[in-house]
Amino acid sequence: MRKFASLILGLSLLLSYSNAKADEGMWLLSLLNKNVAEMQAKGLKLSADDIYNINKSSLKDAIVGLGSEGRPFRHFCTGEIISDQGLFLTNHHCGFNSIQSHSTTEHDYLSDGFWAYNKKEELTNPGITASILVRMQDVSEEVLSTVTDEMTEEERYNAIEKIAVEIEKKAEEGSDYKANVQSMFEGNQYFLFVYVIYRDVRLVGAPPQSMGKFGGDTDNWMWPRHTADFSMFRIYTGPDGKPASYSEENIPLKPNHHLPVSAKGVEEQDFAMIMGFPGTTDRYLTSFGLEETMKITNQNRYDIRTLKLDIMKKDMLKDAKVRIQYASKHAGSANYWKYSNEQNKALAKLNTMGHKQEIEKEYLAWADKKSKREAKYGKALDMIAQVYAERKEVMNSNSYLREALLSGAEMPIFAIQLGALQSLLTAETQDTEAIEKTIEALREGAEGFYKDYNAPTDQKLMAGMYKMYAENITADQQPTIFKTFSEKYSNDFDKLAEYVYGNSICATSESFNKFLDAPKLETLENDIAFQIGSSILDKYKEVSGELSKGAEQLQKGKRLFVDGLMQINKKKNLAPDANSSIRLTYGNVGGYVPKDGVYYKHFTTLKGVMEKEDPTNDEFVVPAKLKELYNKKDFGAYANKEGNLPVCFLTNSDITGGNSGSPVINGKGELIGTAFDGNSEAMSGDIDFEENLQRCINLDIRYTLFIIDKFAGAKNLIDEMTIVK
Repeated sequence: MRKFASLILGLSLLLSYSNAKADEGMWLLSLLNKNVAEMQAKGLKLSADDIYNINKSSLKDAIVGLGSEGRPFRHFCTGEIISDQGLFLTNHHCGFNSIQSHSTTEHDYLSDGFWAYNKKEELTNPGITASILVRMQDVSEEVLSTVTDEMTEEERYNAIEKIAVEIEKKAEEGSDYKANVQSMFEGNQYFLFVYVIYRDVRLVGAPPQSMGKFGGDTDNWMWPRHTADFSMFRIYTGPDGKPASYSEENIPLKPNHHLPVSAKGVEEQDFAMIMGFPGTTDRYLTSFGLEETMKITNQNRYDIRTLKLDIMKKDMLKDAKVRIQYASKHAGSANYWKYSNEQNKALAKLNTMGHKQEIEKEYLAWADKKSKREAKYGKALDMIAQVYAERKEVMNSNSYLREALLSGAEMPIFAIQLGALQSLLTAETQDTEAIEKTIEALREGAEGFYKDYNAPTDQKLMAGMYKMYAENITADQQPTIFKTFSEKYSNDFDKLAEYVYGNSICATSESFNKFLDAPKLETLENDIAFQIGSSILDKYKEVSGELSKGAEQLQKGKRLFVDGLMQINKKKNLAPDANSSIRLTYGNVGGYVPKDGVYYKHFTTLKGVMEKEDPTNDEFVVPAKLKELYNKKDFGAYANKEGNLPVCFLTNSDITGGNSGSPVINGKGELIGTAFDGNSEAMSGDIDFEENLQRCINLDIRYTLFIIDKFAGAKNLIDEMTIVK
């Protein structure tokens, strides 16, 4: 966005960029012909057709979007296929939940790692999906064909949705494909994405957490980095090669393309591109939205999660079972806890507010030049500003509600599920069959919930989170149950939590299942956890309704603002914000200058792991076998020309969340690494791209191969790959 702002202002620094500067843009694959000349100038040896082609094998066929059966198009991570048997790589933190779900105190795959030395040992992961793009198409003209300027935003949405659904149905007809029409540029463009979505994804391998999360929260979003952030999965299909749910009869996927793996290494200035499914960026955010993000969203998230993480961590350090139960929860919460703080610091340091205001000033100057233009676009920023100003209090309330209550203590939120049973028990005529089915579903859900639940830890979370919420949100904005907390417990939340976890039918799996054996409406409605959860849910619905009041006005303002920016910059190749659809970014390998007098090299080695080792800190423990291999310098074929083992390297690629696990590919289309993080100095990047500092932190594929081969001895996996030496 820096370059974007400068273009509007006509600054001379836009005339040329050296390879040291990052290139802003998460590019749509079907439009790569607009970028390919620049990519080739940077070192690409392939054509646009080699990357994206719907008629023959291309790189896109090796890129996997990880999702869930409930939300298959909302990809949480990326993977890359590296064998002709459906084997794919992703990040350790992307596979963390799966690794944790299979772990017990007897088989602690988090601590010990997991490796399948044959396909029969691979572990299934119900609910995880793997999407591969079949094709994409600009359908803007068709989608917007019935839209007029006179429509309200609701009318506009309904007209667009009607046509989008028809397009999706037509794309899916007679196939096993799944189609999704997605908005770009705040509703000014629309693209159809057609995927084949596989439902049998099995865990194949992962290093110990001490390696896969080496550096923990301390090193997260930081450089230099020494984390072996990878895990391995395999896609299975039915015997006919089509998507299928898990079955022993299923066979490994035969992909249209898999990435050759380069063991040749990387040098500074080498071309590198990343393909993946970036989650969300907000590069067209206004100054008004930025203020809300910094002062409410980021600040509240950081403050609340600081307490939450501390509570969980203390119990995890005391008990191995609790450590396993809460490992994924802690990791998921910690990631954007630190991100929020680092982003706020970067946004302030880089004067992002000033840059946003400059863009808005130039936009208004453009809109005011012509009366017809002013009539359509002139009020867009006023519309946006008004909504943000009017919703400050309710947005703050919503933020605390989501972080401290909905994402705080788990048991009262789990209890809400009993609402379906309550409705059936309340009915004048009892539907016995429906009640039995509901009870069966509740038992099934409870099995997964209580597996990763520790009542004493959850009790501490309630006491801490609810106290923090009550101290920061005014009484008139709180769920009604908080009035009871004040009257009955004088806001002594330790006493409240003690009562809740000592008396609720949901406090333990035993008491929950005992209630389901003979459910009574009176018992359910008098249950304190159910009352708390229901009250929180009611308040959440109320707050969401308040926020929705300005939604249409805000959406219209944003759509017109971005439409105007696109017109101002019609000669520039603009990229739409990330929205979990597949994209490509490109740049070069290289270090950077984070501050005066400091230069960060573009790579790290295993020596740095040993330098950071601290046996007293669980974030910096080094496994004995890794130390043994290091001391013997037994790096196999994976050392660099100086005889050191590379661990991580930097590129100046444009990435965000969702790109985790994305392949880093060289100019010949070979895999050289796996993207897993960004650098703290450029945490502003999701909102305001900083071309001088933006870096992507990548796991060097040579370290991955070394761990699989020398550390794990999983030569069966090495033998599957096409390794280029």
